[in-house]
Amino acid sequence: MLVMHAAVSEELRRRGVIRSSNNPVGDLAEHLFCRAFGWKQAPNSMRDADATDAAEVRYQIKGRRLTSHNNSRQLGALRDLPAQAFDVLAAVLFQEDYRVLRAALIPHVRVVDLAKRVERTNSWRFLLRDAIWSVPGVRDVTADLQRAEASWALALTEGPKASNSRSITDQE
Repeated sequence: MLVMHAAVSEELRRRGVIRSSNNPVGDLAEHLFCRAFGWKQAPNSMRDADATDAAEVRYQIKGRRLTSHNNSRQLGALRDLPAQAFDVLAAVLFQEDYRVLRAALIPHVRVVDLAKRVERTNSWRFLLRDAIWSVPGVRDVTADLQRAEASWALALTEGPKASNSRSITDQE
């Protein structure tokens, strides 16, 4: 099974869906957000912003996969939050089978208000609870990511040349 997992990971890398050898959740989140909105992915070496849009808005992209064994909604650590190295947190919850469950764009100011400092890791913890979608300024982009996901799935069945990070509107 691990051999199959490695082969699937390599194929996803070849098709441009994932960029690292880490857990695919983060790479998939970046891929879907960039595909949905036409954002430009930052180089892997960028620490605080994962993508930018045409207006140079900086996005930190985080994803969390919920499973029957772990339904925690805690996103990956946010570093140096007060420095405002990103403008918007783009966050997505995936179902156990990696399908998009919910997604949101959260302004930095709201992230600062809602995140909790964790001294021992020198970072901030952010939980993507359902209440986030009712916070003023937060934009529900679930449908946008689900459309990108459907487009991406179709592109995967057509072959590697069709799969990239262009926006859905660029492909129509």
